[in-house]
Amino acid sequence: MSRILIVEDHPELADLIARALSRSGTAADVAGNLKQADAALGQLSYAALILDRGLPEGDGLSWLRRLRANDCRLPCLILTARDALRDRVAGLDAGADDYLPKPFEMDELVARVRALLRRQPSWDTAIPDYDDVAVDPVRAQLRSGRASINLAPSELQVMVLLVRARGQVVRRQALEAAAWGLSEAVTPNALEVVVHRLRRKLTVVGSRNQIVTTKGVGYALAAATSG
Repeated sequence: MSRILIVEDHPELADLIARALSRSGTAADVAGNLKQADAALGQLSYAALILDRGLPEGDGLSWLRRLRANDCRLPCLILTARDALRDRVAGLDAGADDYLPKPFEMDELVARVRALLRRQPSWDTAIPDYDDVAVDPVRAQLRSGRASINLAPSELQVMVLLVRARGQVVRRQALEAAAWGLSEAVTPNALEVVVHRLRRKLTVVGSRNQIVTTKGVGYALAAATSG
């Protein structure tokens, strides 16, 4: 499932957008200001941004220009009450991919987000791999050799992080955020349940890798040792 970051300081509107996206099969996290948005981007990999231009810290376009200067290529939809031609041009020049004036219909916003996701560059659909394990995000599958098995959405997000870490420990907070987002409450043992399922699925596909626990820190992939 794709995950979108909504940068919007009006909680009611942000919640309506998140709910509309969820109904269409797209998960969303909400950042109420740019500090929260920076923190979210530092924790998770998002498929796209929805950015309100008018934020408490000022014009969101300045923040977007900074992202683009730092080579952040996430597709971005700008939301704004400013609908003059010069404002639309300014948004596109700052690095926005699309521009939706307020007020808008939720169906149109969802359609525009779908269009942004279809235009994602090929690097977003790369298949991460490590040792004898690969994860196909598009098909939501775990692979080892010729064997494959389907992954639930939370399993997929956790496995992608573990594979991309290439044997390094991933903190449980990062794994929980990847699996359930920053807005959803997570039960204390939810991650352990997902890890348990993934361990079984690694065995099913015949991988020599295991998910090992670093107590109090997180999890990592490691090849099983014999004897």
